[in-house]
Amino acid sequence: MINTDPNHKHTYDKDGNMTCCSLEAKINAKTEHTHSGNDDDEHDHSQANESVWKEYLPAIISFILLMSGLVFDNFIKPTFFQGYVRLIWYIVAYIPVGIPVMKDAITSISKGAFFSEFFLMSIATLGAFFIGEYSEGVAVMLFYAVGELFQTAAVNRAKRSIKALLDIRPDTVNVSRNGALKTVSPIEIQIGETIQVKAGEKVALDGELISESASFNTAALTGESKPDTKNKGEQVLAGMINLNSVSDIKVTKLFKDSKLSKILEMVQDATARKSPTQLFISKFAKVYTPIVVFLAIGICLLPYLFVSNYVFNDWLYKSLVFLVISCPCALVISIPLGYFGGIGLASRNGILFKGSNYLDVMTKIDTVVMDKTGTLTKGVFKVQEIKAVSIDENELLKLTASIESKSTHPIALAVVQHAGDLTKNVSIDNVEEISGHGLKGKIDGKEVLAGNLKLLQKFNIDYDKEIETIVETIVVVAVNNKYAGYITIADEIKEDALQAIKDMHSLNIKTVMLSGDKQTVVDKVAQLLGIDNAFGNLLPENKVEKVQTLKNENKVIAFVGDGVNDAPVVALADAGIAMGGLGSDATIETADIVIQNDQPSKIVTAIKIGRITKKIVWQNIILAMSVKVIVLIVGAIGIATLWEAVFADVGVALLAILNAVRIQKMKV
Repeated sequence: MINTDPNHKHTYDKDGNMTCCSLEAKINAKTEHTHSGNDDDEHDHSQANESVWKEYLPAIISFILLMSGLVFDNFIKPTFFQGYVRLIWYIVAYIPVGIPVMKDAITSISKGAFFSEFFLMSIATLGAFFIGEYSEGVAVMLFYAVGELFQTAAVNRAKRSIKALLDIRPDTVNVSRNGALKTVSPIEIQIGETIQVKAGEKVALDGELISESASFNTAALTGESKPDTKNKGEQVLAGMINLNSVSDIKVTKLFKDSKLSKILEMVQDATARKSPTQLFISKFAKVYTPIVVFLAIGICLLPYLFVSNYVFNDWLYKSLVFLVISCPCALVISIPLGYFGGIGLASRNGILFKGSNYLDVMTKIDTVVMDKTGTLTKGVFKVQEIKAVSIDENELLKLTASIESKSTHPIALAVVQHAGDLTKNVSIDNVEEISGHGLKGKIDGKEVLAGNLKLLQKFNIDYDKEIETIVETIVVVAVNNKYAGYITIADEIKEDALQAIKDMHSLNIKTVMLSGDKQTVVDKVAQLLGIDNAFGNLLPENKVEKVQTLKNENKVIAFVGDGVNDAPVVALADAGIAMGGLGSDATIETADIVIQNDQPSKIVTAIKIGRITKKIVWQNIILAMSVKVIVLIVGAIGIATLWEAVFADVGVALLAILNAVRIQKMKV
């Protein structure tokens, strides 16, 4: 397909080959969004309308002239419409849609892509003029241009989800400076400044809620329309919409580092990462097209050696039909469009694929390995019991909360929250995190250890063996190398976790849970959810070993996690999935797929979207190849005309495009 806009630029890959229709360029064009005022927006809209008019005008002119010519040829038959007048009429009809194609053909040849679709169409239509089939030559090029217009409309539809994300970024924000509110661009806001968001306005930057409470619509980020109520001190993200009262937010990240900006970068980059199917089709087209060109030459010339009543024009016509049919547009256009549709469908469901290749991977997953805390459980812990042995309970809580205040782990946060003001005016020094074990530091001059049982074992500290039978998550504490007691913490399983595991099993997917928590807790959660295998007491390196063992068994693995410690395993898995709401930035950066609302059920949704996309893509491949092979054979025999060739090329391409955009409407 070609673009009839004379200002349109096609792009080329590193080998000098034209990227057919430059889908990625079109998709990414919108992402080159900059903040502007209302006047600029109005100007942009007027420019867009003018661009659309310019894009359609050449095809409209050609269509009117072609239809008039056909009426003159077949019905009215005026005396003036003969000879050179007729030829000039069809040349004028051809020029608006034909010249852009010829320019692209010349450009592609100069870049080393000799057998491009533009070269094929130019030769085929000029050949039609050479043998006197003027109307058919114009018709082929006209419908080729019309197909491009349909393709452009399809691409615009496919990228609506990205446009929606881009459109929710506010152009201005109200910031409190020197006791007064000032309206500035979000890119001017610094970390630590306070912004004010009125009811109905969009949050421009990530921050911490200063107001007592506020409700937000998070649909653009998570795909969920249910309001999310935030309390003072909780995180608010760019892209959320304030639903009720005026809210003050303390900015914690720059505009370019906000979660929304990261989402846009992920989706933007996704279009550049091609799936194996896309790569195969690109390579196939490079081999397939030259072969068909030489076959067309053979169809034109070789019959001279075998046919007694050989007529050059007849066989040239057959070869031109063959050339038009040979264009691999339906494949080259509809396949990337199908994958991009899958990425769009996923983003609307709160799932971000960082490349179309991961859509393919998700169709092959047979084992899903999951972390426990923050993935299958809410990661919102509450202190259940405080048991002191050699010191007072309040002293145990104060020392534990003080050292845990230096950690961002959900368990640590629960202890700190429970302690309240106990940690005020406490001296905290030399705190060291021991990965997979806990924390070590000096609190008011005392050597304090707080973590799991492995921490006490590491430092050879004796403890009451009965605590090993406690089912709940436990924080054991030692003071000055002496066991001082423990604090039990309880977590809550996510509402959709049980259904998610059931759905995975219904898809014949094996489930495995890995956790640093103790085995009794892990077994309890696994039993409640019906998980196939569960392993506890794991350090980060142990999780890597478990996943590597599964890979050695030729399992295709998706690993789902949310913590910093999960990043190595996420990177090792065939598909690394991060819980994006509660997840750490390191895990999100490493992951191939990000689930924005932290729901385990979205794992199944991601798998289903991958399967839907693959199904649509293969439908298009089979449709395009079947029709082309049939019409190629018929064309070689001499039965098909250029009209059938147009259907085999443009018609099938349009059908494939319409099939691809169906993904956008599907419910998962």
